[in-house]
Amino acid sequence: MNKFIIICFSLTFLIAQENFFFKVPVVDLDKRNDLQVVVDKEKDVYLGHPTTVLLEDGKTILAVYPKGHGKGEIVYKRSRDGGKTWSNRLPVPRNWSTSKEVPTIHRVIDATGVKRLIMWSGLYPARIAISEDDGQSWSPLKQVGDWGGIVVMGSVVSLKTSGHYLAMFHDDGRFFKKDGERTGIFTLYQTNSVDGGLTWSEPKGIYANVDIHLCEPGIIRSPNGKELAMLLRENSRTRNSHIMFSRDEGRTWTSPKELLLELTGDRHTGKYTHDGKLFISFRDMAKNSPTQGDWVAWVGDYEDLKKGGLGDYRIRIKDNKNRWDSTYPGVEVLPSGEIVTTTYGHWDEGEKPYILSVRLNLIQIKPN
Repeated sequence: MNKFIIICFSLTFLIAQENFFFKVPVVDLDKRNDLQVVVDKEKDVYLGHPTTVLLEDGKTILAVYPKGHGKGEIVYKRSRDGGKTWSNRLPVPRNWSTSKEVPTIHRVIDATGVKRLIMWSGLYPARIAISEDDGQSWSPLKQVGDWGGIVVMGSVVSLKTSGHYLAMFHDDGRFFKKDGERTGIFTLYQTNSVDGGLTWSEPKGIYANVDIHLCEPGIIRSPNGKELAMLLRENSRTRNSHIMFSRDEGRTWTSPKELLLELTGDRHTGKYTHDGKLFISFRDMAKNSPTQGDWVAWVGDYEDLKKGGLGDYRIRIKDNKNRWDSTYPGVEVLPSGEIVTTTYGHWDEGEKPYILSVRLNLIQIKPN
């Protein structure tokens, strides 16, 4: 009887801990199979780290991801119906198979209105592929300069001057230059383009620290357009995630400030919903979190980022059957207001990770 009481007490404690760890409600969508679409899965093959871009027709989504953990040949797929169904793997230039790192895909437009898609592949040297026909055809990967880095590019942001872009990444000494070595210092780098993404400046370091390892920048512009907010993974695992701000289009940045547990994780990707809310998806890495390592999202206001607010609620999108390996998400908002978010994870016990897309409407899932 005493053992039974102890077991019951322990279970009650665990449930209470899960309910009250975060100071905002948590919506769990893990079992909502009706919202989930398998983008790609291959037996005994690791598929991970996708990024996506939504085209101007409001329904075509392009996705790129590597066969392998952060490296390997690049796979390219297309959805023409807002993530409900996905194509077979599409043909790509031969040298995409030589990618050494996570590919990232972005829309850019030059000052004359020419639209391009650019896809980055990092480590040394950073390389880029370009499409000027909305992804129907692509150039091979080409070296950009005598530099490289990790997760090139974590963010690509349109600036106020037409055709000008800012891009951010990080490095720990190994890949910024050829034959680099690990220094123990994480440096955030910034590079700019003034010709609609065709060429990029020599990157400059904007922040470096040996004690806190800030990396994988995810940038969100304020609703009034006057400020950039950069959310950052903290890779030493001694602190929460951090945030930095710029009010001069990236020429200067504030010192980093620690975020709350509710926003602590890796590879933050955020978009505004039609009612002005921020939906930020990431890998949960909050210390002792009951959903640590899972694919999650935070919903709140931009002012929460500015003032350290808790936000409205969190979403556990999918349970990852691994303590950390998941969730470099793409996030797109459709004209209908629905969110399509796409990422990888160990979704099935004992199997290799694969790519999953979830289509959701915040009006239908937000807590009462």
